[in-house]
Formats: sequence, structure tokens, C-alpha cells
Amino acid sequence: MKEIRVRFAPSPTGSLHIGGVRTALYNYLFARKHGGKFIIRIEDTDQNRLVAGAEEYIYESLAWLGVNPDEGVKVGGPFTPYKQSERKEMYAQYAMQLVESGFAYYAFDTPEELEAIREKLKAEKVDNFQYGAATRHTLVNSLTLSDEEVKARISAGAHYVIRLKVPKNEEIRLNDLIRGWVMVHSSTMDDKVLMKSDGMPTYHLANVVDDYLMQISHVIRGEEWLPSAPTHVLLYKYFGWESAMPEFAHLPLLLKPNGEGKLSKRDGEMMGFPVFPLQWTEEETGKIISGFREEGYLPEALINFLAFLGWNPGTEQELFTMDELVEAFSIERIGKSGSKFDIAKAKWYNQHYLHQRSPESFVPAMQKALILEGFDLDATTVQKLITLVKDRATFEKDMVLESVQVLQVPSSYDEAVVASKWNEDARNGLQLFASVLGEKMELNASDAKDLFNQTMESNGIKPGKVLQMLRVALTGKGAGPDLMTIIEILGTEACRKRIERMIVALGA
Repeated sequence: MKEIRVRFAPSPTGSLHIGGVRTALYNYLFARKHGGKFIIRIEDTDQNRLVAGAEEYIYESLAWLGVNPDEGVKVGGPFTPYKQSERKEMYAQYAMQLVESGFAYYAFDTPEELEAIREKLKAEKVDNFQYGAATRHTLVNSLTLSDEEVKARISAGAHYVIRLKVPKNEEIRLNDLIRGWVMVHSSTMDDKVLMKSDGMPTYHLANVVDDYLMQISHVIRGEEWLPSAPTHVLLYKYFGWESAMPEFAHLPLLLKPNGEGKLSKRDGEMMGFPVFPLQWTEEETGKIISGFREEGYLPEALINFLAFLGWNPGTEQELFTMDELVEAFSIERIGKSGSKFDIAKAKWYNQHYLHQRSPESFVPAMQKALILEGFDLDATTVQKLITLVKDRATFEKDMVLESVQVLQVPSSYDEAVVASKWNEDARNGLQLFASVLGEKMELNASDAKDLFNQTMESNGIKPGKVLQMLRVALTGKGAGPDLMTIIEILGTEACRKRIERMIVALGA
């Protein structure tokens, strides 16, 4: 069996969409499952659309998620360079090989001339101009010009591209691992540009040549590339590389939450959820768009969420470690239909993984966050706070918010609870408890509970008459995390002052 070699080949023309991250993940899982190699190749042939910082953004995003390559720009490998702009000179020889063998040709039509043809046809109610078998013999190319004219134009520096010569009447077949047999008639295909006027190859030529030279065994990519697949099949045939052609698997689309159409950046902006792995700053506007990391999602939660957007293990299991995903993953269990982007499910995963983490792991970040809120606390106290609030949180920022609500002196009191619970028993009970708190240096949660119950019972007051108002006195809220642990964290003196403060504020 040949070695499994897969590649994730993004273009650094902007931020990495979450759909691209899923593609990288599926390639990574497939390679790991079969003991193969996962490669990152940068396809930067479209020099006019490159965006500063986009390439580093790709590396940082995948590193954050633990989707690390075996070969690539950052780690090297036997097929360097792994950036197409650094392989530019090599592609020309392959384009020339196709020209010389009659499978490609020079086209001298300028963009302006082609646009004029499109406009003319549009005026004649023909909207689908295609540079292909039906039209190429009426255009300015090496199929309609003599060899001398072609050489003269090239020598004079005329604008030209090299186009693939698609056969006139042929069925192109592709056995996709997800979709089964895909058949396209060549009459529906245009003669794709293989080499641009600036000497750079297009995606079609560069990706086929690189996949062949890098011995790629499987091409796992998004559904949007399926229309290009017949062109790539032809290229493998024309180069004589059919026996080395990789197997193809075109992944289903990520859909809007309502299932109607492809997920876009605008959907995230309108509905308030991220569609990028990390924060991204738009080059043209300077607008900052938050990412999953900045929104507080844990890498393992996002990995688990993305894995299930198109794939399922065939069991009831929903929670997987990366190693478990590798073990369970198979292309056969990827569906054809698009997957709805259910952000509520992503939050569910995050909540699970947040709860699984130890309180100690959050201490350094929580200490920093609380300092920014005005609370400089020792690590022991912060860990107690984390333990108190963690099970109520979906994100780390929720723990910070809950902790601040515990630490800050209430500025108001829950009106609904006060209206129903503030009475003579509550007032007397709180005064008694404040008094005994003043006699204690410190209390743990268990001792605080015993002291409260004993104080109420010895004075003939039912604890339930006072308990909720005690919470309101300490936090301003009618509900929240364990009340006795709050007393332990705040300390007896702070609790006494808060109780007395509320009694004064509410009066009789």
C-alpha cells in the first residue's frame, strides 16, 4: 500500500475561514489514522490578492488547535519549497510540456478584448461566453495563428496566457470518495488558463504539478473545488500521470444556522458568533473581527465541534479527544449534504471541556483578569473562586464575570426577592448572624453553614426565612453559586459589613 500523504493548501488572500480549518482537521485526522504525512503548502500564485499577515495567521490558527504538519513552510521536508511562489520557475516547464504535446496553447486575447466579446454576446442575449472548444478557433491564439506569427508575438513581448485544450466531445469521469462517480461532459468546460501573463501558474496547474511531485495520495478539500476536479483529471491524463493521480474527496459545505446557503463572514457578524479561528483585522477597513480563541473557546472544544460538521462516528459518542478522533475517523462516514453551523452546539462542547479542566489550570489567567477588574488576589483565593463558579460557566470570561459579582460590594439588591422575603424574621436573623460573624476571625464553608444554622435555630428562626436575603446582602442577587463558599472567600469581616450595609439600606 502506498504511503498516505495529504495536504492542506490554503491561499493567504485573507483570514482563514472556519470551513478551511475543518478541511485542515479532516486531512490531519486522515493522515494520523493511516500513519501518513500531513503537509501544509501555501498556494500564493495569485500575487495580486495576497494579504499581509494572512500566511502567519494560517500557521498560528492551526498551531493553536494542535493541527501540526509533518512537512511545510515552517517545518521543512523532502519536497521543499512548500510555497508556490518559490517554485515559480519550475511550473513553466510543465506548461511548455503541455503546449509541445498539443494539450495546451498560447492565447493572445487581452482581457479587454475578451470583455468586449462578453458584452457583445450579452447584448445578443447570450450570457455564457466560454473560451473553449466551441469558440477557440474564432479567437486570437496559437490554434488560429501561424507558428511564425506566434513566435513573433512572443518575441515582441505581447500579452499572452497558456490555456488548457479541453477535448471537444468527451466525458470526464471522477470517482469521488464522498460523492461516488462524478461525470462532466467536456462541452460544459472552458479552456482554463494554466499560466498567467505574469509568468505565474494558476491554481489548476500549480496544484496538480505540486500534488504529483509531492506524492500526494488523497486530495481532501471543500465542495467548492468540485467543478475544478475534471480539469485536474485532464491534466493528470495529459501529463501521463494517471496512475499517480490522488483519490479525491470533496467535503460538504458549512451552511448558515438555518441551513439556507453557505456560511459567510456576514452571517457571523449579523448573528453574533465567530467564523474565524483567531481575531482578524481587515486590511482595507481596519475593522477587527473576533475569533473563536478571543471569544473564549477552548481548542479541544472547537476541534470536537468541527469534526462533527460533516462527519459522524456511527455511534452515540459525541465527546472525543484528538486521539479518539484519529482512531474513529474515516472518509466513508463523511456525508454529502451540507452541515448547519449550530453555534449552540459549539458552546455546549466548550462548557464540557471547561468543566473538565482543573481549577488550577485557570489560576494565572484569572488572576490577571481580576487585577484588571480591580481585585489583586492570591492564587489560593482565586482557585477557590474558580471552583465556586466554574460549573456555571460556558467560557472563562463567564468565570471572571461571576467572580467579580461575588467580590464587588453590591450597589443594589434584587427587588423581587426583597419584596417577598424582607420581613422581621429576615432582618432579625441577619442582625444576629452579622453579630456572630464579628466574633470570628475566619470560617470555611462548612463552618459557616454550621454557624448560620445554629444561630437561627438557637433564636427560634427558621433558616429558610433568612437564607435568600443573606445571599442578597452579600451579592445583591437572589441566586448564584454556593453561598457558604462565598462567605469563606469574602471573609467574616467583609460579610458582616455587607449585611449591615443592606439592613441600613432597606430599613424596617
